Amino acid sequence: MTATSSVDTPLVQEGYARLRAAVDHPESVAATADLILAIFDEFYGTARGFPFRAQRAFERMDPAASLRISRERLGLYSRYVAHHGPRIQSAYPALIGDEPLWGDVDAHYLKLIENRYEADIAFSFARSIRRNICHSIWQPVGYSFSAPNRQRAKSLAAAHARFRLAHGIDASVMRDVLLVPGLTAPFRDARRDADRIADRVNWLIAYGELDGRPVALDMIKGGFYRDLTAFLVGRFVFADGTYQPFAVCLLNSDSGIYVDAVLHRSSDLHSLFSSTLANFHVTNELYYQVCAFLHSVMPARPLGLHYSTIGFNHVGKAAILNEIREQMASSGQRFEPSPGFEGTVAMGFTFEACRYHLKVVRDRPTDEYKWGEFPGVDAVLEKYRLVHDINRTGSMLDNVMYFNLQLDRAMFDPQLLADLCKHAAGNVCVEGDLVLIRSLIGQFKITPLPVFLESASEAETEEAMINLGHCVRNNAVANIFNRDLDARNYGIGYYGKVFLFDYDAVEQLTDVKVRTNLDRIDGEDDPPEWFFEEGVVFLPEELEAGLRIHDRTARRYFRKHNADLLMPSYWWDLQQRLQRGEVLSLRLYPESRRLRNRPKIAEIQSD
Repeated sequence: MTATSSVDTPLVQEGYARLRAAVDHPESVAATADLILAIFDEFYGTARGFPFRAQRAFERMDPAASLRISRERLGLYSRYVAHHGPRIQSAYPALIGDEPLWGDVDAHYLKLIENRYEADIAFSFARSIRRNICHSIWQPVGYSFSAPNRQRAKSLAAAHARFRLAHGIDASVMRDVLLVPGLTAPFRDARRDADRIADRVNWLIAYGELDGRPVALDMIKGGFYRDLTAFLVGRFVFADGTYQPFAVCLLNSDSGIYVDAVLHRSSDLHSLFSSTLANFHVTNELYYQVCAFLHSVMPARPLGLHYSTIGFNHVGKAAILNEIREQMASSGQRFEPSPGFEGTVAMGFTFEACRYHLKVVRDRPTDEYKWGEFPGVDAVLEKYRLVHDINRTGSMLDNVMYFNLQLDRAMFDPQLLADLCKHAAGNVCVEGDLVLIRSLIGQFKITPLPVFLESASEAETEEAMINLGHCVRNNAVANIFNRDLDARNYGIGYYGKVFLFDYDAVEQLTDVKVRTNLDRIDGEDDPPEWFFEEGVVFLPEELEAGLRIHDRTARRYFRKHNADLLMPSYWWDLQQRLQRGEVLSLRLYPESRRLRNRPKIAEIQSD
């Protein structure tokens, strides 16, 4: 089975035939492990082709193909597991719930992958197959990495090229930088772009925006592709061994590829590599070294999220759980209810030193639920899964989803655990010293917007309301509409950006019926026509009230900066453009980073 075909490769076909023909335990164990590895090799070979497909889409200026490639890649892993799990089970039914048998399969499989570079991905893949086969009896398997291997010990320098800057920043170096991704489409004017990049970097040095004069420039070998854009990602190296980010944004046009912006701050890269956006396609196959490189210029960002943002979500899932365990061990803390407001549909928990917020879906929502009949836990989980599988526009937190997970009971506050077992009994139960969780959602931790506003200054409040508007617009551009406008569903990140993080009321904007009462006469008694319509009806003039923001200053700033969102014309126009299939651009970096004009110091300092 490939991205476009359901036909097995010859090795996979041979593997199934061998498993069905096995006559004893050792033969069945070896055949199972060999088959899983053959399936993984088929999957991994397909996955490695996606970045180069994305590069071609960028070179051909085909944004629709780029979006399609991203959707295919995000669902590829799950499709392989869902397709082959039942087939392996059918070929060898004894696998269901037989722990010793799986132990033998694991031992054989680990010997097959121990010297592979991609051993951790292969290991995660086998565990996912196991979960798929055993899920009917809820057989939790802990997420973990496979054992280290020699291939993983390749030099970290293998993933990047180093340019010495003994003679300072000059255009010749930047011309070499533009050659790094090996683009086949022509530049509009590569020499002029190199001059402009060098001029911008020297300007940043002169005005103290860099930490001195760099002695070298490291660039990751390959390009980073997403939607309409390509990026070259690197770092300035200083004499004391410290780093500062450097990235070049490329766009394509009828007249050729050109440089649109230069990014130089850690916050720039944090926004660019946020898990709130679709994953990057990276044409560098040394994913471990790439993640280590990214971590060197974004150390505040957990390593597990670096894996996820370049498309290795299942390795990232294991890394995130490892990070949570390490943070818990070093802090001596344990899971407690999340601060802020109680969730209507989900129960949240975390601990102070943890960088993540975890939640499970309740069996039944609280009395505050306002959407009629509750569709059930599976329907809510499907909305979270769909958010993971789309371009999250930079304004929606990604969801790391775990199924059939086991955690130590000692990790939980006793009262929290009692509440979870009471209100999410279909999701959580305790067996001895283990907590078994059928489905768990993890998100990067942010501050709920109402909590942030309680202590925000007036300037911070105004900025939050501006960014709330950007969040709503970015989501709308991607055909995402949150019918539960309540501000408690939004949060503030480290750099002041606003994100939507609760998805049980998310709909496609094109399915929403945008109506208005602005054309009604004062005192008109008859109910409006839309009152009897089925489906989701949205009145833009009621958006502000729907946010339930009690602070008058915040509401005033929201109206001041987002008047367009309160008018039905904005939403009708956007719906029409989406229905025509237009691919609409997103705001990815500050305007001051663009090379059209030299930025003013005040603009840079305010970013």
